[in-house]
Amino acid sequence: MSEGAGPVEVDNDIIDRHLRAGWWALLIYLVLGFGLEALNGFKVGWYLDVDNETRRSMFRLAHAHGALLGLCNLALASTLGSGRVVVGRVGLASACLLAATVLLPGGFLLGGLVIYDGDPGLGIALVPIGALLLVIGVGLVAVATLRRARG
Repeated sequence: MSEGAGPVEVDNDIIDRHLRAGWWALLIYLVLGFGLEALNGFKVGWYLDVDNETRRSMFRLAHAHGALLGLCNLALASTLGSGRVVVGRVGLASACLLAATVLLPGGFLLGGLVIYDGDPGLGIALVPIGALLLVIGVGLVAVATLRRARG
């Protein structure tokens, strides 16, 4: 690993994929946030009624997690593009992060569409799967930064 001081060749398709996923996730979830503000501004009962607190929470969580995951995708693209970190299982890290970008906010969003006696809908079952994939993907990249720093 002592020869690894220079930039490392990375699959540009993976970088491009995460750039696209990141910017599109940011756009989609920022627009969702503006939509939530509009529901709030127009005092839409389906969103604001006291009985719909779970729905509001689920939609806010979808917005926040979606925007954050968009930024995580951009961070991975930037990290890989720098050539300073070699992610040994870049394909696995990439797949985990992309799946988490869909499942985590998507689970919150689907969970908020239909509420059962104050409980979120079945879509919420996607959240722990997305969270686990996010931890795996970010963990693989984090470990790679330690190896690079030591190497």
